[in-house]
Amino acid sequence: MTLNVIDGTAPSLKPLDAQVQVFKTLTHPARIAILNLLRDGEHCVCHMEAFLGFRQAYISQQLSVLREAGLIQDRRDGWNIYYRVTNPQIYVVLDAASQLTGQPTAGTAKPETTCPCPHCNPKE
Repeated sequence: MTLNVIDGTAPSLKPLDAQVQVFKTLTHPARIAILNLLRDGEHCVCHMEAFLGFRQAYISQQLSVLREAGLIQDRRDGWNIYYRVTNPQIYVVLDAASQLTGQPTAGTAKPETTCPCPHCNPKE
């Protein structure tokens, strides 16, 4: 059974299990990159592809882990599914890790290629 770290739902929850699960979820660089991209609001998978340079299937796998952990939520709008962070306190953890390691937070500079989503290309 998957543990939702946000609401702590599980058959029996030892005192530190939820905290451990947050750190386990954050052990993948792609998940951290996705969370950093979501700092400025919700994005669709095609947007994440353009910004991060990962394949759609790979991003979807990482989104699934983040969603199961309760760190992100999705919403459908037509053909697009948009993802957003459920609790911005996760950025306190990510920022603390950046400060601890002396490594800057991964940037979300505009990619050279743009994605076709309505977020990037609104109808005029």
